[in-house]
Amino acid sequence: MWFTCVKTPVCHIFILSVKKVDFVKEFLRRKNIVFSAKRYGIDALGAMAQGLFCSLLIGTIINTIGTQFHIPFLTQVVVQLVSGENTISYTVGGLASAMSGPAMAVAIGYALQAPPMVLFSLVTVGFACNTLGGAGGPLAVLFVAIIASECGKAVSKETKVDILVTPLVTIFIGVSLSAWWAPAIGAAASQVGALIKWATELQPFWMGIIVSVVIGIALTLPISSAAICSALTLTGLAGGAAVAGCCANMVGFAVMSFRENRWGGLVSQGIGTSMLQMPNIVKNPRIWLPAILTSAVTGPLATCVFRLEMNDPSGGLASGMGTCGFVGQIGVYAGWVNDVANGVKDAITAFDWAGLALICFILPALLCWLLGLFFRKIGWIKEGDLVLPQ
Repeated sequence: MWFTCVKTPVCHIFILSVKKVDFVKEFLRRKNIVFSAKRYGIDALGAMAQGLFCSLLIGTIINTIGTQFHIPFLTQVVVQLVSGENTISYTVGGLASAMSGPAMAVAIGYALQAPPMVLFSLVTVGFACNTLGGAGGPLAVLFVAIIASECGKAVSKETKVDILVTPLVTIFIGVSLSAWWAPAIGAAASQVGALIKWATELQPFWMGIIVSVVIGIALTLPISSAAICSALTLTGLAGGAAVAGCCANMVGFAVMSFRENRWGGLVSQGIGTSMLQMPNIVKNPRIWLPAILTSAVTGPLATCVFRLEMNDPSGGLASGMGTCGFVGQIGVYAGWVNDVANGVKDAITAFDWAGLALICFILPALLCWLLGLFFRKIGWIKEGDLVLPQ
């Protein structure tokens, strides 16, 4: 009966289809290409956050230290790029920040266990994608680097001219997708900025809530909250609300997850980035609620009670940095100094300092910790949910 069946066209097609499926499965297994939420939504995302920390955020911290402590080596120009009539100058920190795209892409490739030729090729992919993506650069890098990495892995060591084929495929696919997708992703990220601009036109109470919550979420998501704030020149009370939201996420997650991550997690999230928690948020989105609720409280307090303003000369960049290297707090202080010098403000008062401490450190730590205890008690946050990826 079986031999009679296999002679029919339908049976032949079925057997060939099964063989093809088995071949594809074996090929993907051999190439270590695993389509899973864990690998892309947790491993790759967690590695990307580390890449961002080791480039953009560290670069910003270096620049801030150099400026505030007047360290010549950290403030002087070390590299100049001349293109026609345009000259771009870089400090040490500027160089680190400029490499955020390559750093994120290589980190993603490392998490996906890409072979060396693919990993090195992702440098170009990350630079192109982050540059074309604007405010949505990090999000664009996440999508494009994953696809370019997996395509590069698929062709790696499949030909005798692997040294040509692998980088060509990885770079061509990565740069092509960057040109196709990154501007659109950047435009979508800019819509977040449009929402914030609309919010700033409302009365301070509602503006404080909306701006604080939205910018806090943007800071933790793989998009650039600093780029959004800079593009919108988010200063004044809106800038103060943005600082509040960023601090609620960074300090909040750092304190709330202290029992899991101890001092290393306190430092890496508190003065680094809350984006490190994104893989955990993907697994359990409810762990984000304490930070979001906290930002909804501290935002209007910043705008209505303490009148916390960001008038830093950076033009809004510091508004989206929070406690990263204490750039947000230094920006607020620099704005005070400028206002006093220009006669806008009589003096820096004790009330100003109290507001800065409460909005940026004390309230985010206290409120997020208490909310975290509540959510742990009702079972929304379980043991291990906040452990940072290694």
